[in-house]
Amino acid sequence: MNRASRNSRLAIIKGMLPKRSARLVAGLSILGLVLLVAIFLPLFAKEPNQISDIGLTGPSASHLLGTTKSGQDVLAQLGYSTRGSLIIGFSVGVIALILSTIFGVLGTYIGGWVDETFALVTNVMLVIPGLPLTIVIAAMIPNKGTGMLVAVISVTAWAGASRVLRAQTLSIRGRDYVLAARIAGEHPLRVICVEILPNLLPVMASQFTFSVLGAILSESSLSFIGLGSSSQFSLGTMLFYAQNGSALNAGAWWWFLPPGLMIALVGAGLSFVNFSIDEVINPHLRNASVKTPKGHKHGRKRTSAPDKTLEGKGGQE
Repeated sequence: MNRASRNSRLAIIKGMLPKRSARLVAGLSILGLVLLVAIFLPLFAKEPNQISDIGLTGPSASHLLGTTKSGQDVLAQLGYSTRGSLIIGFSVGVIALILSTIFGVLGTYIGGWVDETFALVTNVMLVIPGLPLTIVIAAMIPNKGTGMLVAVISVTAWAGASRVLRAQTLSIRGRDYVLAARIAGEHPLRVICVEILPNLLPVMASQFTFSVLGAILSESSLSFIGLGSSSQFSLGTMLFYAQNGSALNAGAWWWFLPPGLMIALVGAGLSFVNFSIDEVINPHLRNASVKTPKGHKHGRKRTSAPDKTLEGKGGQE
């Protein structure tokens, strides 16, 4: 009995995983490449803050991506900046997932005034423009470290996911197996963790990837206007220093193009993965992926059915 229930749970979890597709493989490959750059490039690259007297130079054997106006190695800065942006992005994604689960799932399951209060807070955060609020908060903080920047971006990163999770929880809360668990006297936390959250995993994964992408873009925007972290490299700070150094006017493409391409790669990888997760969430997309071969089979049956009818009439005549 335990083995059968374990196999059924594994089958349910397997059904929640995205199917292997070209978009999923492309997204995971891009993200894997970005992670390799963020993990291993800082280990072998030069010191990103090291200043030399060679000034602004193009790519060469000693500096594969050239140098800045201060003679700093752009490749080393790219490795540290990619790692910094990923740390900020995934940290905000985790915090946003936790907050959205508390406000969207826990409050909805409890119901009553708790649900109404959580829903009111969520709606207020949805009405407030995210990026302007983040800019105002970041401008008021004198010392902007990485942790403070993560907290500032997380303030507005959870409300949208909370609204989606609340709608899904309202649908799941009234299903038979949830009601049976509540009637049996199960602890509310166990009902949430065992009966509700497993059905929300694809939605939560999709919202997590969206939060990570939004956090990286928000951090890049804040750093580009000079409100980013002053203690850690990021892709946004690279663009900020490239702008201050007039890299575009000087034609120093090796200074501003690599961080821009890295942001685009991260966005493309997360988007491809999110598209694959959407096929699990959205039944229309899931059915569309298998509709074409079935349609051909039904078409053959429709063409053969009239022939049999005509033959039957001919035999009677």
